[in-house]
Amino acid sequence: MGIDYGVLPLQGLWWIETGEQVRMDNKDDWSWTAMIMQPEFITKDLIDEVIQQTISKKKVLPALSELRFDSLEEGECVQIMHVGPYAAEEPTIGHLHEFIAENGYKFNGKHHEIYISDARKAAPEKLKTIIRQPIKK
Repeated sequence: MGIDYGVLPLQGLWWIETGEQVRMDNKDDWSWTAMIMQPEFITKDLIDEVIQQTISKKKVLPALSELRFDSLEEGECVQIMHVGPYAAEEPTIGHLHEFIAENGYKFNGKHHEIYISDARKAAPEKLKTIIRQPIKK
């Protein structure tokens, strides 16, 4: 297509299958989806074509069947910036949850993180992560 663009940040949705809110004390119960937002000119048909081309060229890519092109609409959200290692997010998430409760909101979707920093290049204490939570009154 000849269109050059920067790859947008990695994002993750995190949840517990029982429907309770994610907690830092038991990460073994978490399920997740990794996402990368795509520009408008990237379509489902284009993704399907690339997947088929990849299957025909590569012998083993076990997670390829898990790849999908989808949209996400969360509605109203609150969010906070966490600076530091991922393992130290608990106080930041706690502040977000306190804000939600103190302002009469309820959780309305999956815990959402947007990884602004490249973990391969940034020092752990400088990692920036937007922590987002969909809410409702």
